[in-house]
Amino acid sequence: MVARRKRMRKKLTFRKIIPNMITSGNMLCGMLSIVLTLHGQYVPAALLVYIAMVFDYLDGDMARRLGGSSEFGMELDSLADVVSFGVAPAVLLYSVYLQGFWSITGALVAAFFALCGALRLARFNVHHVRGSFQGLPIPAAGHFVVSFVFAGIALPAWLMSLVTVGTGLLMISSVPFGNLKTLKKGNLNKVRTFGLLGAAFTLVVVLRQSALLAGISIYIASGFFHFDWGKWLSLESESEDYLEHHNT
Repeated sequence: MVARRKRMRKKLTFRKIIPNMITSGNMLCGMLSIVLTLHGQYVPAALLVYIAMVFDYLDGDMARRLGGSSEFGMELDSLADVVSFGVAPAVLLYSVYLQGFWSITGALVAAFFALCGALRLARFNVHHVRGSFQGLPIPAAGHFVVSFVFAGIALPAWLMSLVTVGTGLLMISSVPFGNLKTLKKGNLNKVRTFGLLGAAFTLVVVLRQSALLAGISIYIASGFFHFDWGKWLSLESESEDYLEHHNT
């Protein structure tokens, strides 16, 4: 009992507060996205999901830099991800594409996407292995579906239902997807990194608002070929390729 009181009296250190504040920014973006969707501001709502992805990346990066990772932060991060990349995209898709589709079918499809996102996060928290992600990460899934709205692509409700259900199934699948979070500043292959940035810039120039949809579609397609972007962009992959070639 005394030990429990001592744990409760422990104050959160500055190193742990900062990442949690950034995570709160993630959730704030998700909530504001939902509000904007309810007011018919669909493109800004989609844009806020992208901004939430920036916060989602920064909180983990900041926690690693400051050494302030904690179980509390991990749980808060998962809750924020459910809101920003599960519920917010689901509400947006329902409002733009699925509302009124076969009575309540559209609502069920949107709910299915959010549920798969929650299941994906729960599985990740309980059974997390190093290396590639098992199943499509929920930020990537949220990014993918809202990109249709951001690009202004008009799809019939039945087709968007297939896209939404398929994306949800990918989240709870065992398909491996590249993990960019394993990259470190001193371990980047500069040639490949600048080449990838150049390709991304070309997509933006050529496709404009559709560039984000094209980019995430390439990432999703790479999972079916077991292509790990994080490994490909790291210097370690070069040494592994050299050793494999040298030993054959």
